Amino acid sequence: MSVDQSYQRPLLLGMVGGGEGAFIGAVHRIAARLDGEFELVAGALSSQPERAAASGAALGLAPERCYADWREMARVEAARPDGIELVAIVTPNHLHAPVARAFLEAGIDVLCDKPLAISVQEGRELAALAQARKRLLAVSYNYSAYPMLRHARELVRAGELGELRLIQVEYAQDWLALPVEKEGQKQASWRCDPALAGPAGALGDIGTHAYQLACFVSGLRAVAVCAELSSFVPGRRLDDNAQLMLRFAGGARGALWASQVASGCENALRLRIYGSKAGLEFEQEQPNRLRLTCLGGSSEWLSRGRVDSAAAIAATRLPPGHPEGYLEAFAQIYREAAEHIRARQQGRSPAPQSLALPQVGDGLAGLLFVDAALRSHRAGGIWSRLEASIEEDVGPMPTHEEMAK
Repeated sequence: MSVDQSYQRPLLLGMVGGGEGAFIGAVHRIAARLDGEFELVAGALSSQPERAAASGAALGLAPERCYADWREMARVEAARPDGIELVAIVTPNHLHAPVARAFLEAGIDVLCDKPLAISVQEGRELAALAQARKRLLAVSYNYSAYPMLRHARELVRAGELGELRLIQVEYAQDWLALPVEKEGQKQASWRCDPALAGPAGALGDIGTHAYQLACFVSGLRAVAVCAELSSFVPGRRLDDNAQLMLRFAGGARGALWASQVASGCENALRLRIYGSKAGLEFEQEQPNRLRLTCLGGSSEWLSRGRVDSAAAIAATRLPPGHPEGYLEAFAQIYREAAEHIRARQQGRSPAPQSLALPQVGDGLAGLLFVDAALRSHRAGGIWSRLEASIEEDVGPMPTHEEMAK
């Protein structure tokens, strides 16, 4: 992405959720400031006033901008001449849609953790609202921002794999292999509670990451799924293992496995795509390389910093041999969100490479995927079609030029 070397002031960032002890809130804050694009100035970091104030103070926020109520935060920040320009939503899932709705209605751009919402209906309403208010609604599918996955996408687009036939994606963890939600583990407690996490467990938590990645690189969307969901830990109310077969538009076939009870696995996100001419493989735990194998040829390991696609270069910060990973990929999401906001403010189109930013359409696609998988499982594993896409439902999203007006 072409970057103007002249000084640009940091955009003003707010955060809902992510207070003391929160893992993903700290990740967002590091990522937001890594490239100097954002300055955190306000937050509703907790619904408990004392904790909200303490969390804000620890981050150096002004006391009057430490809110205990995100509704008040949206109202007050929208009215301030120096109000926030983007809000990051890092709460449990059940709050994603209502918080996003409040800030969009206040005219503030939004970056929301996945999933976008806990129901398709909520997702459709947010899509329509973002369209009507001409505001950015981005979703932090950060894995798609790895340089080598940006390069993989370009290889597919250039026809290097030929006609796509098979897409295999898996995301395996083991941190819920024991009933840690019953032991007060905060991150496990809300993820295993349908009232807070929504109707899906591992499927919604990491399965949506796997599905978005498969779609992002391949350029395809699933049209039907056949799913079996399991809860291996006794008494667990949501799935901790999901196995799905996928039918993609255009005839490609695929499989997706998402598990949080795969003993010995840490964060094993893996993507394999096979076409009529070649196949490629990527493993998230080794994010600086990509394996490309042509039909009848030998395998080639492609390295970050040594590939020449504009998409990979735009997401690369360090020279070859200096590892980049999770935090840098998250920072790329913030860099691209900043470019979208600045472009609208300046009445221009965003830089081409920033268009890879996952937005509301990607978030709704994830909800449609989860909904179809749940319907398939509840019906005994029959094939279930995904419902209409965002374009079919609310019409085309506004162009960047339209959003700038």
